[in-house]
Amino acid sequence: MIVDTNVNISRWPFRRLAGDETPDLVARLRQRNVVQAWAGSFDGILHKDIGGVNARLAVECNTYGKGFLAPFGSINPKLPDWREDLRRCAQDHRMPGIRLHPNYHGYELKDPVFAELLHMAAASGLIVQLVVSMEDIRTQHPLMRVPPVDLSALAEVVKSQPSTRLILLNWWPALREQRIAPLADAGELYFDLSMVEGIEGVARLEEQLPPERVLFGSNFPLFYFEAALLKVQESGLPETRKTMLFEGNARRILPPKAA
Repeated sequence: MIVDTNVNISRWPFRRLAGDETPDLVARLRQRNVVQAWAGSFDGILHKDIGGVNARLAVECNTYGKGFLAPFGSINPKLPDWREDLRRCAQDHRMPGIRLHPNYHGYELKDPVFAELLHMAAASGLIVQLVVSMEDIRTQHPLMRVPPVDLSALAEVVKSQPSTRLILLNWWPALREQRIAPLADAGELYFDLSMVEGIEGVARLEEQLPPERVLFGSNFPLFYFEAALLKVQESGLPETRKTMLFEGNARRILPPKAA
């Protein structure tokens, strides 16, 4: 069984994807032995009506994937009503977490508003997913080049917010292995494997981190689900560690009943 901590619903702005209709996405994931998927919305990247994005996300997850899709609402702290958006995610929509896109929303991690956001999320019991990039910059539209999030200030911010549960998604282009350990030591920080590259890349990652800090994430439907699956299968890890990675680590953060 698999808990996928990194999927998106709705339409990617630049091309159609297999699985960009929610019923189809759910069916495809179920066929691949996924029992729970943590879902953000592509709309949260560029839309300004974040409240509408999150309301639609909650409805889609409840309609087509109740008990299967766990909605993670988008928050843009550069919009004037972001605190109300966060409150709605926690209280009105009963979401387990939120998803951030600093590089698309125009702020740096050293901005005081980021620390405030982490503090408010932790106080509301929300998991925070920080998306470092969506796709390789070489595949982006030439008029829409968005570099990965600069993570140089993240360790200090995380140290100042010790109660925050923070997950980095699609982090590989910006971080690589050599800078992982200091971040992991800074607080309760987790890493998905969607962009991890190289032969036995997942095994090397688990040598750098406590095993419980690595989560299965596919970035589906933007990426092929099988790419993430094969990374685990070829890792050479013992079955107990694969089980932790596929589902055990995620279930410790978010039990199935929270979906």
